[in-house]
Amino acid sequence: MKGDIIAIVIICLIVGGAMAYIIRSKKRGVKCIGCPAQGKCAHYARANKKSGDCGCGCGCSGHK
Repeated sequence: MKGDIIAIVIICLIVGGAMAYIIRSKKRGVKCIGCPAQGKCAHYARANKKSGDCGCGCGCSGHK
């Protein structure tokens, strides 16, 4: 019983931390949170500006 409560608390902390990270990133104006390049990759300069795809492989097409 005590182990279940500890596991639930740990899961809630992980989910809460992830939500806080997403909310802060969106407030800062990050277009693609999951992309490690975040629009600054080498392919971005050669990207098709109409599609917004930088070619980094994240698939979000959110780099502007």
